[in-house]
Amino acid sequence: MPAAFTSTTTSRRQFLALLGISAAAVSCGTATARGGGSGAGAQVKTLKYQGSVGAVTLPELAADLGYLGDLTLEWVGNTISGPQDIQSAATGQTHFGGAFNGAIVKLASSKAPIKAVISYYGVDEHSYSGYYVLEDSPIRSARDLLGKKVGMNTLGAHSQAVLDIYLSRNGLAKADSSKVESLVVPPVNTDQVLRQKQIDVGVLGGILRDKAVAGGGIRPLFTDFDLLGKFSAGSYIMTERFIKENPDTVRTFVTGVAKAIEWARTTPREEVIARQTEIVKKRGRNEDTATLQYWRSYGVAETGGRIEDKEFQLWLDWLGERGEIKQGQLKAADLFTNEFNGFGKG
Repeated sequence: MPAAFTSTTTSRRQFLALLGISAAAVSCGTATARGGGSGAGAQVKTLKYQGSVGAVTLPELAADLGYLGDLTLEWVGNTISGPQDIQSAATGQTHFGGAFNGAIVKLASSKAPIKAVISYYGVDEHSYSGYYVLEDSPIRSARDLLGKKVGMNTLGAHSQAVLDIYLSRNGLAKADSSKVESLVVPPVNTDQVLRQKQIDVGVLGGILRDKAVAGGGIRPLFTDFDLLGKFSAGSYIMTERFIKENPDTVRTFVTGVAKAIEWARTTPREEVIARQTEIVKKRGRNEDTATLQYWRSYGVAETGGRIEDKEFQLWLDWLGERGEIKQGQLKAADLFTNEFNGFGKG
């Protein structure tokens, strides 16, 4: 078993309970990034954030393209977990964080004073997550997953939500769905762990998915694109306090990321990959750039990453049906703002 595959299996409810505890602490008034105060009118110009190993995030791309103006990014480490990333932003360890929109709903339901400001990843025909099994696996249907292990990057987020929807739409009752075991597996290890038969299904997306598929011997049971079509799935959040105290900074950041989204969408793929490769090499973190050749899309559905109600309503309904939040507790429109997205406004 790879050394990286040491995460303890945690139930969805346990994970979300921990998320709620963290959010409760946030609501006590700690929701501002260190250095986030505006002082005598000065706004924060250096934004702390977490990155992703061997990948280029949209803010990193925006910075390299010169779209962030006088803002600079300060990398404080990497993460594979969206819920962890937005908790870091909500509790002041970073200035922004990104996660699956359902995780943002859950954090907001615990009264964390946060707001989504721009979409940063999504699902389309190029950028999607597949639930892969070995080529000779007997798993062919949702019911075949009972008693099986599904490896994903984090619990209580995009991959688990999509799995739940797949099981529900294929006739499995909640009691049966609970018999499908979700495990945390770092994305870079998922292909290896699946092939070693330590899990029965591995969730693979983006560059890592294409690399694994190119290696042969696996097939998709289903994909989130097949299940839900094209949609923006995750957003960057900031605390409401940070937004209030640093409106110009937020506008520059959001608009810069929006420009990066459209640059990546309209620029030839080979050029985008070359730019990403250059960024990874010059940041000097000793990362492998080989997987970047498989990049195809960030998957953001709306122009400039603008957020729509429907991108939160789906997960509001899902969490409500699961009993994780109270029905009607939150409104989609209250969870995000497009106010600071200046893309296309002249």
